[in-house]
Amino acid sequence: MNTFSRTVLGFALATLLASPAFAAPKKPAAKPQEPRAAAPAAVTEIELVHSLGADKGAQLQKLVDRFNEANRNTRIVVHERAWNDGSVPHLMILGERELPGFLNGPQRYRPLFQVMKDAGERFETLRAPAVMTPTPIDGSGRLLALPVGLSTPVMFYNKQAFRDAGLNPDAPPKTWQALQASLGQLVAAGQTCPYTTTQPAWILVENMSAWHNEPVVAEGKKASLAINGMLEVKHVAMLSSWVKARYLHLFGRGDEAAEHFAKGECAVLTSASGDWPTLRRQAGFDVGVATLPYHEEYYGAPQNTLADGPAMWVAAGKTPVEYKAAARFVSFWLTGESQVEWQRNAGYLPLNRAGLLASESRLLADDLANIHVGVQQLVNKKVTAASKASTYPQKVAVRRIIEEELESVWEDRKPSKLALDTAVVRSRQLD
Repeated sequence: MNTFSRTVLGFALATLLASPAFAAPKKPAAKPQEPRAAAPAAVTEIELVHSLGADKGAQLQKLVDRFNEANRNTRIVVHERAWNDGSVPHLMILGERELPGFLNGPQRYRPLFQVMKDAGERFETLRAPAVMTPTPIDGSGRLLALPVGLSTPVMFYNKQAFRDAGLNPDAPPKTWQALQASLGQLVAAGQTCPYTTTQPAWILVENMSAWHNEPVVAEGKKASLAINGMLEVKHVAMLSSWVKARYLHLFGRGDEAAEHFAKGECAVLTSASGDWPTLRRQAGFDVGVATLPYHEEYYGAPQNTLADGPAMWVAAGKTPVEYKAAARFVSFWLTGESQVEWQRNAGYLPLNRAGLLASESRLLADDLANIHVGVQQLVNKKVTAASKASTYPQKVAVRRIIEEELESVWEDRKPSKLALDTAVVRSRQLD
């Protein structure tokens, strides 16, 4: 755990000095004036923008409202908009799609660790694990941004659909082979969309490789993909057969599949662990959460999954007063109470020991089932050189290659081996 040094900030209180009244000769002394009321302290307004969507945005607003209530001289104003749509805000929660434009060109952020140090605020977070995306971390392991939206892929399922198909909702399948059998029973029970997934490239290729201790990236003078091993080829081929059998339905490259699951159209969903509270609020059925399936015949599996998601960046070029206000908000976010609130309402992984201990509470077990499963996957085994996170697959061009080649398999234009071989070759040709 990194505990950043804390300095004591001395706030000088202004002293009102009463000037003596000089009376003119032969005139009565002036009547002493009543002391003026102290002027109210100026309020520092901090704009925080995000693209988390309506549900997550509502949970963010709850957290901000509590901060504003306790800090009368600082006001956090939340807007759902692009960071570059107008003036650059003080704080930005940026995901994978927004980061390239933000990070390219001149440095638009002030490192978070520096903001906290300059403000003298306590900065206590978990040491960034090797399974976490390294984007918000510098070469010395210090946080450039606060990874407020970390998730890892898990499996959600409709418990009522399982019951209707004669499946035990309290014993979800742990392996892909067992899941295939369960999908068959769901089809037999009349389920038209047994299984779907969000973010196929991230879940079905990147995380499945790490989950089986297989590398996603070939490091060297020039990085390239390494997703055409036997595991990935067999896995994508199996999924292709599921598409043809109507076991697997795909709804695009993003998060559209989660909406179909929440509407009760699909029985099983692999998606980010942070989707848990949103799905529970939106679904009209009991949602179960389980670990990401693995291939039992693969030696050493399961290994570990990867953590990724939006982080909160602090803009460059703001005033010292504004940076102090932003630092106070970050400190507030890292308190135990806020960590529990954010985990329960937004579903994201804990950022420090206080949040991690809260997630282990038996009283919160039902609300934080996704956190238990996610943390279990991330620490299942000691991370290896093959199963660690990398920024390379997150590059827009690289992610697009994976998505395009997967779609060529789903559409039966290429066999899995050719598609994944092509993805590797194409990645080597990138600048």
